[in-house]
Amino acid sequence: MALNRKIAYINLSTGEIEVKPIPIEIRKKFLGGRGLDAYLLYNHTKKGCDPLGPDNTLLISGGILTATCASATARTHLMAKSPLTGLIGSTNMGGFFAPELAWAGFHHLVIKGKAEKPVYLWIHDGTIEIRDAAGLWGKTTTETQWAIRRELKDEEIKSAVIGPAGENLVRFANVMTGIKNSGGRTGMGAVMGSKNLKAVAVRGTMDIKIAHPEEALKYNKRFIDQIVSSKVNQTQGILGTPFIWGATNSWGGLRTRNFQYNQCEYADDIEPERIDEICTETMGPYHMVSCFGCQVHCRAQYKIPSGPYAGKYDEGPEYTSQGAFGAEVDCKSAVTVLTGNHLVDQFGMDNLETGSLISWAMELYELGILTKKETDGLDLEFGNDEAVLEMIKRICFRKGWLGDTLAEGGIPASEKIGKNSFDYLIQVKGMSNLHSDERATPALALNIATSSRGSDHLRSRPAIDLYHLPEEVLRKIYGNPVPYDGPLSSDHTSYVGKAWMVFWQENCYMGVDCLGICKYHTVFLGATHPGFEDWPKVIYYNTGLEMTPEEIWEISERCNNIERLFNLREGLRRDDLKKGDTLNHRYYDEPCTRGAPDVIGAKIDRENFKKMIDEYYEHHGWDENGEPTPETLKRLGLDQEPSHLL
Repeated sequence: MALNRKIAYINLSTGEIEVKPIPIEIRKKFLGGRGLDAYLLYNHTKKGCDPLGPDNTLLISGGILTATCASATARTHLMAKSPLTGLIGSTNMGGFFAPELAWAGFHHLVIKGKAEKPVYLWIHDGTIEIRDAAGLWGKTTTETQWAIRRELKDEEIKSAVIGPAGENLVRFANVMTGIKNSGGRTGMGAVMGSKNLKAVAVRGTMDIKIAHPEEALKYNKRFIDQIVSSKVNQTQGILGTPFIWGATNSWGGLRTRNFQYNQCEYADDIEPERIDEICTETMGPYHMVSCFGCQVHCRAQYKIPSGPYAGKYDEGPEYTSQGAFGAEVDCKSAVTVLTGNHLVDQFGMDNLETGSLISWAMELYELGILTKKETDGLDLEFGNDEAVLEMIKRICFRKGWLGDTLAEGGIPASEKIGKNSFDYLIQVKGMSNLHSDERATPALALNIATSSRGSDHLRSRPAIDLYHLPEEVLRKIYGNPVPYDGPLSSDHTSYVGKAWMVFWQENCYMGVDCLGICKYHTVFLGATHPGFEDWPKVIYYNTGLEMTPEEIWEISERCNNIERLFNLREGLRRDDLKKGDTLNHRYYDEPCTRGAPDVIGAKIDRENFKKMIDEYYEHHGWDENGEPTPETLKRLGLDQEPSHLL
C-alpha cells in the first residue's frame, strides 16, 4: 500500500544506511511530507548547529498521497536548518522526483553527516547506494541529470541535484529536478553542497497498492473536473503563472526598483501575453507542460530568442522570475527575464532571492552606499540588463567583493556593507520578500511577516482576499472544518478578521504539503478548489487511513507548531528585526505612489498591524511573545517533544 513506503536514514560520514517503516501512529500525527519532516528535523538536529556543518540534517520527502491515484501529487519537500536564515529551512518543488522516489520504495530520506568527497545517492527499488560524484562536480543542474542517466544507462531516472551555486555554498542555492522545478527557498542547495552531496538519483518500478482503486479514480475525476473548470486554472493553462504578474502590475502591487515604486511602467515586453508569444514562436502552439499527474499544464517551454544565450532551452518563466529580473531591477526586456531565469536554473539559485538582492544592491548603488569600488567597476544602475545577468554569475561563483558578499545572503551582506544598508533590505527572518508589495493588503502583509520560513507567499497567503467575495462566501470557506464566528471582511484594505484568514490558510497549506499535492489544487488562487472537507475521502480511498476534516486540521496545527518550536529554539523573537515576525520600516513609513485608487497612498498602520499579530497568536494558542502555551502543546501532543520516536 501507499503507507508501506519507508523512511531511510543515510549517514554520509560513515556510509551507514538504515531503512525503517513509518509507524501508523506517526502517520496519524504528522501524515507525511513537510509535516513529518518538521517532526524529524526537530528530533534529529541539535540546538544551535551550524547549518553548513555535518550535524545539520537534510530531509527529502514526498507526501502521504504521492504517486497514488490522487491528482497533482508531484511535490517534493526538502527541509533542514536554513543557512540563509538560521531558522527552519523548507522548500517544495514539482516535477517527477517524489513519485519516482515512492515507486522506489521510499517517502522520506534523513541524510546526516558529510562525505569526504563528492558523492550522489542512487536509489532504486528498495536499494540505496552512495556513489562517487567526482565527475559530476562543477556541472550545471541539467548537465548533472543527463550525466547520471548516461552513467546508469537509464533515461527514466529522476534526480534532485545542485549546481555550481550549491557547490560554492551560496546560502540561497536551490535544489533542482528537471529543467526548472526548483526547491528554491531557504538554501537547501547549500546544505547539499556542504555535505558534498551533488545529487539524489531515483528509479522505481515497485507497485503501490491503492486501498480502494475504483473509488479513488472516481473521486479523483471529481477533483479534476473541479480544478480544470475554474477560470484561474484555465488561465494558467494558457499563460502560466505570469498571468499573476500582469494583473498585479496593472493594479499596483509589484515592488519596483527594490521598494521605491509599486508598479513597473512601460513594461509591455514582459507582460504575460508577450512571454506567451515568445514561447509560442520558439516552441510551437503546444508549449505548455505539467508536473506528474496534473491537468493544469501551467509551465511554458521556450528558447531564448536573442542575445548571447540565443537558442538555449528552458521552462517558465514563473511569476517570480518576472519580478526578480524585471520589475525589481527595473529591466523591461523579455530576453533579460528569460535569460536570468535560465541562468539561475542552470546554476541552481533561488530566482527570488537573487533578483531581490541585486535590486537591493542597485538601490544602495544609487544612494552611494555602494560605489564602483565595491562593484569592481560594474555600473549597477537600475535598468542595466547586462549588469543584472553579470551579477547572477558573480553571485553563483562568488566572484568579486560584491558577488561574494551577496552570496552570503541579505543580513550578513548588510552587516558587511554597513552604512544603514539594512534599512533598504526587504526581508523577513533573513529571507528576501517576493516582488509583491503588500502595503495595500494588510492580510498579505501579515502572511509574510509571520511565515515560518521567512518572507513568503506560499505558507499562509490568503490570496483570495483580493477577490472581494461576499461575507457569506468567506464564512463558508473560513468556517470549515472548525467553526469561526468572529469578524470577516471582504475589503482587502481592512485589518478586520484577516488574522483568522491567515491562520486558516496556514493550516490549509500545511495540510497540502503533508499530502504532497500542489497548492494550485486547493484554496489558494481558486476559492472553489478542494479543501479540508474533500481530503478525508481522497486519503481513505488511496491509503485506507480514516480521518475527519477536523483531524486533518489538528494535524496541520500540530505541524505548524512544531515548526514554531524549532524556530523559537533557534532564536526567533517576536519583534526581532532579523529573526522575528516583523516588516521592514518602509511598509509603515512610505506610502504607495502608483496604481489603482485603492493602492495609491496605502501603507501599513503600525498599531493595527500589531493588533493583527496579537490576534494571530491568539488563534494559534500562543502567548503575547509568540510562544505556544503549555495548554496548546498538551492539546496537540507536543508537550514531550522532541520524543525521538522515529
